Amino acid sequence: MVSLGLFANLRKRLNSISYMKPVGQQYLLVDGEKIDKDAVLFRDAFQLKDPMKQMSPIAVPKGFTQEYVTEPRPGALSDKIKLANNSLSDGSEFMLYEGTGHAGVGSVIDVSNADVAKLLGSKVIIVSIGGIGRSIDEIVLNKSLFEAAGVEVMGVIINKVLPEKYDKINKLVRNGLALQNMEVLGVIPLVTQLTYPTIAGLVDVLKPEILYGEQGMMNKVEKFVIGDMSPHHALDSLTKNTLMIVPGNREGLILTALCENMLRSESSGNVTGIIFTDGIRPHGKILELLEKMDIPLLQMEEDAFTVATRINNMILKIRSEDNDKIAKAEEIVGEYVDLDRILELSAS
Repeated sequence: MVSLGLFANLRKRLNSISYMKPVGQQYLLVDGEKIDKDAVLFRDAFQLKDPMKQMSPIAVPKGFTQEYVTEPRPGALSDKIKLANNSLSDGSEFMLYEGTGHAGVGSVIDVSNADVAKLLGSKVIIVSIGGIGRSIDEIVLNKSLFEAAGVEVMGVIINKVLPEKYDKINKLVRNGLALQNMEVLGVIPLVTQLTYPTIAGLVDVLKPEILYGEQGMMNKVEKFVIGDMSPHHALDSLTKNTLMIVPGNREGLILTALCENMLRSESSGNVTGIIFTDGIRPHGKILELLEKMDIPLLQMEEDAFTVATRINNMILKIRSEDNDKIAKAEEIVGEYVDLDRILELSAS
């Protein structure tokens, strides 16, 4: 989110700007090449014309780390990153590189974030979650690793600060980091709109069978409910944009969801989608009724608890179709981050 917001705002102030995700961990196949999802997002969101393999030179597939440790190839991945950067940065006024996790991520394959920043001659902004003690401790730890690699840390952006604690944390974190000779370049409040996944985002990770409702894939999910209660009690749980997770043979609960949506006077009901679990598909006649809800109906073999746990543990990415989230990222970074200072420090 921070990278999206920075890129969107900086491109208004610069003649040209390019984006690179040097090392990625989640990728898509694009024209037969493994390309990090974030690079694809930036290409689509900003209509970038740069070659995808230059924007995402390294995308780490499953099993690669084990293979590398068994047969290390020092310098091989760094050479790919340098080659891509030489082409991508040629003629570009500004480069925005997005790291992967903390400063040490990638060390096992000789391309940690600190190593890559050094390789590219880039200064660094550390992005940390909102907080005081733990956040400052982790920031200082990351800073030490960058500095050990000879990389300058320009400053810090604190993200996802609870609105009710914003004034307190904004003041204390600036004071605390000043004691560590670190500059705070922005403190961003938590925006719940950016935390809600879409059905499409869940589908990307869960890989369910889609029974119906592909046109509703951009439906927002604000909460999910496991169908383990009586239909009577379910009515109080089905609030706005609820995803129901329920075995396909719980007809009473399923019909409750149907009635809840049909009784809504608004253009959309409270149930934004249903995942049927345990490999049990609802009766054909019930499916016909559910299709009148015009929401995504998904089927999975796993039980409801396992599905819910997977959703809880997901790291869901913004998608190029999430126009409202991209616009919001641009808005809040523009409001809460000192972009002039970033440009000043980058040039110094």
